[in-house]
Amino acid sequence: MKQSHRNRTLFLALLLSIACQNAFSQNKDKKANVVVLATGGTIAGAAATGTQSGYTSGKVTIDDMLNSVAGLKDLANLKGEQVANVGSQDMSFDIMLKLAKRINELLAGPGVDGVVVTHGTDTMEETAFFLNLTVKSDKPVVLVGSMRPSTAVSADGPLNLYDAVAVAADPQAKGRGVLVVMNDQIQGAHSLTKTSTTAVQTFQSPLRGLVGVSAYGKNDFYNSPSWKHTTASEFDVSNVTKLPRVDIIYADADMSPDLIDASVNAGAKGIVIAGVGNGNMNKASVDAAARAAKKGVIVVRSSRVPTGSVERNVEVKDDELGFVASHELNPQKSRILLSLALLKPNTPQQIQEMFNTY
Repeated sequence: MKQSHRNRTLFLALLLSIACQNAFSQNKDKKANVVVLATGGTIAGAAATGTQSGYTSGKVTIDDMLNSVAGLKDLANLKGEQVANVGSQDMSFDIMLKLAKRINELLAGPGVDGVVVTHGTDTMEETAFFLNLTVKSDKPVVLVGSMRPSTAVSADGPLNLYDAVAVAADPQAKGRGVLVVMNDQIQGAHSLTKTSTTAVQTFQSPLRGLVGVSAYGKNDFYNSPSWKHTTASEFDVSNVTKLPRVDIIYADADMSPDLIDASVNAGAKGIVIAGVGNGNMNKASVDAAARAAKKGVIVVRSSRVPTGSVERNVEVKDDELGFVASHELNPQKSRILLSLALLKPNTPQQIQEMFNTY
């Protein structure tokens, strides 16, 4: 009888041990599901040698990229998709729309916890801001790139990608809008801008600072962007196939007003002035912009100056002339917001409110 009791006790102990091991194994294997969408860029670039500055973008496939980074698949269950394969100087609204729709499709269900987009750095801030306004999920969406091609002696792409996947797999990244992860830094789509042609620390957020840092996959979040984005955004591109034309005109000393007239005559629905100083332009150009506004073209005053905010009615009579002030948005991001705002009929006053809140 005692032997039978002892055997039963040992059997129950064995079952408990197996159950604990299975529970530990399941918990250990419970990783986030992250999809990596590739668009090309320097991070997928290759050169003939490891020490030359010239290279060809988009030479490395997404599968090769994911397989080349040590430890990457320990961070999350990964799946790669090649959405496009261009240098970001050739990024288009067509590709941006394709990305936004695919991201919304992926994040709509429970099977995907986050998305990483590999992207060239030249226009990364524009795509990031576009997605910030059009993604309809609070799950992490992270853009990543590199300043050196994959063949460079000290390529920055592999660690950038490692950190980007770590952020996309991190529940703490939820609800912070679209993020950009490069050079150990986590930046918000609204505020970051490219500041150097070649340096690895090219992206900075001079007005709002970092969202956080990621060091070898260990994330530390400092703040959450306060601007409206993603699930709070009113912009829906699910049925959009083309965006209205919006031009950027660069202001300078003695600028020619006929550039504004030419833009209107070419069919632009909106014009962003990359103004001098506080979004200014010479008298002749102000008059040309006012003529455009009277024809129903939305004119936004931004600035070619790297930092600062363009406010209404400071040196230009916006209320009188019907202009919109860009607030903190630089010309390239102003163009993104204005393009989306023009998908529906909106007055200059309504569009001004968008610039105040997005």
